[in-house]
Amino acid sequence: MKMPLPSWRHTASHAAADAWKSDTAQGSFERLWRVFMNARIAIAVVLVAMQQALHALGTTLNPWTLAGCIAYFCATLAVRFWAHPRPPSSSFDSLWLLTIGVDVMAFSLLNFFQSSPLNYTPLFALPVLLASVLGPILLAFGTAASVALLLLADVFWSSVHGREEVNAQLLQAALSGSGFFLMALLANQLALRLVREEKLTQESQAAARLQIQVNELVVATLVEGVLVMDAVGFVRSANPTARRFLAAQENSYPVPFKLASQPAWQPLAALMQRTFTQQSAQESHISLVHPRLNAKRLQARSRLVDSRDGAHESLCVIFLDDLREIEARVRIEKLAAMGRMSAAVAHEIRNPLAAISQANALLEEELRDAAQRQLTGMIGQNARRLAKIVDEVLNISRAQQQIPPPQATMLQLDEAVQQIANEWARQNAVVRQLGIHVDTGNTQVCFDNDHLRRLMLNLLDNALRYATDTPQAVEVSTQLLEPGQARLAVWSDGQPLEETVEIHLFEPFFSSESRSSGLGLYICRELCERYGAQIGYQRVLRRDIPGNEFFVMFQPASQRIVTDLSSVDTILV
Repeated sequence: MKMPLPSWRHTASHAAADAWKSDTAQGSFERLWRVFMNARIAIAVVLVAMQQALHALGTTLNPWTLAGCIAYFCATLAVRFWAHPRPPSSSFDSLWLLTIGVDVMAFSLLNFFQSSPLNYTPLFALPVLLASVLGPILLAFGTAASVALLLLADVFWSSVHGREEVNAQLLQAALSGSGFFLMALLANQLALRLVREEKLTQESQAAARLQIQVNELVVATLVEGVLVMDAVGFVRSANPTARRFLAAQENSYPVPFKLASQPAWQPLAALMQRTFTQQSAQESHISLVHPRLNAKRLQARSRLVDSRDGAHESLCVIFLDDLREIEARVRIEKLAAMGRMSAAVAHEIRNPLAAISQANALLEEELRDAAQRQLTGMIGQNARRLAKIVDEVLNISRAQQQIPPPQATMLQLDEAVQQIANEWARQNAVVRQLGIHVDTGNTQVCFDNDHLRRLMLNLLDNALRYATDTPQAVEVSTQLLEPGQARLAVWSDGQPLEETVEIHLFEPFFSSESRSSGLGLYICRELCERYGAQIGYQRVLRRDIPGNEFFVMFQPASQRIVTDLSSVDTILV
């Protein structure tokens, strides 16, 4: 069964009744309500004053007229100061009876008891407008209808008492009633339109404020520095990265500040000036040189923002990038491309290298001369070294087929560390140089035993390479920082690393030695990341001896997170 569609009047009535329910409309409603209440007070004051003026001019007045004006004045004051505005419903309620009803009755009584030539009919426009602007269409039409009926009743009363020109008064009442109906319709539609427009404006402003907050958040978290400047060189806005580029030590500069106020900022000021002069984007490499500080090398890109209507000034936006970070990203991309190429080359080298090793072994069996056997030994040693490098390159670039299940990746740290360290010391004949100190008890960590062996062997080989020949020049230790949080450290008494070497320690194919592949520490970092561990380097004292320490912070067993290792791009053996 199809339900009948509601009439346009019923729909408009409910739409108007709901128009003032939002927070935005409620504020506008209260302001309009106070305006109308003040207008009622003003009209009441004028009516009382008019009655007094007519009496002073000698016009005979009905005593009920003056009493009605005074009563109306008191009623308007009471409603204005004691009544609380609330949006009307689609029916008459007590508040609207105290406003619209009082107005209609008061003006009707004035019109009925008048003894002067004054015409009070235009005053009915106030209650009609009040009902139309602040109420639904039904309330507005009801008010206009009541006014029209009262005007017709007044004409009928005049005809009963034999007053002249009844036809003219009847036409005047009909014309006034029609005008009030038309006024009610137009005022109500205009009020609804204004409410909708104000609501849309408030929503647009809220969306704009939200977008501004999002833009400010994005700009504040950008790795690029962003400066917004005007044509006279004042910085209007600067994100944290730009402030870090501009600041000397811990100084801070609240906006707005003059860009030319610091000598170190002159290159930026010159770039801004060129942008405004040439009215085009500029790009340049600049250096901010602060006294007694290292120069900050930046890539600066400027853009000009013009007001389309020409009503506002133009602004210059400068984007700042640290050239060192750009160069580091380029270097990483080159290393990645080099890694892919190295994997392909290593795969092609593997088969000929195996053939060389096998041929060398067969040749060594036939040789008896010591000098010749020494040569084949050199060939075998270097062939094994090349094979190790090939294996490392291939282990980084290829995916492992068998991933250890999560329950097989738990091991007792102290026991595993002691076993691996002792085996390494015996194989390298450095038992005297190695010190082992374990102190985690029965703590278990999330790590595979074979991968821990690979990690420790890389760290121990690296430590031995730079350590001295003194006893316990290399030290392996474990420590329990908090329940479940274990730490492994490999320390050696070698010389401190250069700053340029320390920055790139864990990058692939980076080594300070010409005979190293530069993959050992990179493999250690990849192994740690697989199991949620963290690896780092620091310069520390052991037994009052400064040395280099590589440490691993293991993931607590109670917080172990099982991840899908098949999604890891770089998987090691």
